[in-house]
Amino acid sequence: MKDPRVVFGRCLMLGLAWTVLAFLVLPMIIVVPVSFTDQYYLSLPKEGLSLRHYAAFFEKEIWLAATRDSLIVAVFSTVFALFLGTLCAIGCWRLASNAAEGVRTFMLTPIIVPTIVQALAMYRFWIDLGIMDTYFGLILAHTLIAVPYVVITVSASLANFDVRLEQAARNLGASTSQTIRWVIMPSIMPGMLSGALFAFTISFDEIVVALFITSRNVYTLPKRIWDGIQDHLDPTIASVATMLIAATLALLLTELWARQRRRARLTARVEGEG
Repeated sequence: MKDPRVVFGRCLMLGLAWTVLAFLVLPMIIVVPVSFTDQYYLSLPKEGLSLRHYAAFFEKEIWLAATRDSLIVAVFSTVFALFLGTLCAIGCWRLASNAAEGVRTFMLTPIIVPTIVQALAMYRFWIDLGIMDTYFGLILAHTLIAVPYVVITVSASLANFDVRLEQAARNLGASTSQTIRWVIMPSIMPGMLSGALFAFTISFDEIVVALFITSRNVYTLPKRIWDGIQDHLDPTIASVATMLIAATLALLLTELWARQRRRARLTARVEGEG
């Protein structure tokens, strides 16, 4: 018979976990029915469901332009963050020294420092560089913010990498660049894809830095939502939020499906060789 105290402790922990999960998820669930409201203000549907606010998103240029700006910034910052973060993770892994650990810790600074502090620093520095309110300035800022996440995921993949594969490639005459391109990178691809997913999501949803270093030339979707909340509570905001939630879930489910498929192929290959 199980100890009642152990059972009570497990039930208490499970209850706390579900409470925290409900606290995080319920606000997102409430947004969904609000997005289908038939009213001209934020409220639950009264007479029936309506898609008018979804149609308004695709009909109004301000929303489409903001989405386009967010996609441009997110795609380029993801590419740059993936390139820099992967090289940093591989370099630190190859060196495997105290200096490398120091570099890896330093690369995590953007996660440790509050975003508002980073935004203030970038605002002053970006003025001196003359890149305020430009695509390049925002892409650079989001790249700096996203690089640590790529470093973390790629480093986790490298921790499980079989060093003998690299040694075999070098013994067969492969150069350093060829070894990285044809041996190391295919093995750490799951970590790279996860890092790219994190980088894209963080860039697409980021608003604090965008508020500080952009004005009129670059207007991202989160910034447009923020202005909509400040000026007028347009239900289109709920529609946009619902579509963002659906897109994020789709990306996460796709990444999980791809990971399970790779795992199944690896298992089948091992069983076939056995």
